[in-house]
Amino acid sequence: MCTGKCARCIAFSLYPLVLVSIICNIVLFFPGGNVKYAREGHITQEVTYMGGLIGGGIMALIPSLYFSFTGEEGCCGNRFGMFLSIIFAAVGVTGAVYSFTVAVVAVGNGPLCLYSGNWTTPFKHSNVSYLSDAMLWGHCKEPVKVVQFNTGLFFTLAAASLVQGLLCVTQMINGLVGCLFGLCKNKEEP
Repeated sequence: MCTGKCARCIAFSLYPLVLVSIICNIVLFFPGGNVKYAREGHITQEVTYMGGLIGGGIMALIPSLYFSFTGEEGCCGNRFGMFLSIIFAAVGVTGAVYSFTVAVVAVGNGPLCLYSGNWTTPFKHSNVSYLSDAMLWGHCKEPVKVVQFNTGLFFTLAAASLVQGLLCVTQMINGLVGCLFGLCKNKEEP
């Protein structure tokens, strides 16, 4: 496959992952579908780090937009354009690592919830064992089913960012090949 076509394929694979990351991060601000928790500041701290919006969203969208044009004729369809795609891919990898790290830390710490009359993160020091004990989840009185809500969305963010990182690393390799050997061009017939 041509390095330019490969770059465009990677770009179009990144777009849905960017959308999923942004949507997950926005939805995390409204546990239980209720605005009151965000308004009162009763949301999990890692949500405010906006790993899905900044890392998996913006920092992955910018490279994917560039990759879309890498294989085109003109300023981006040359060896220097492929070299720049390596730099943009590194930005994408950085964003994916940030999003993944925030998601994993959030799952490890557990959600902020009303537990024994106080707003706290009761599973913070439980070594993620709370995930296998559904009986503990009922101790979080508000927001309703916040453990399932947070873990589901943060696991989705982690998976999306992992795939984004792999795609960006693939583009770094593709960009290196394109930079060293050039883009393949269709030969015009006389």
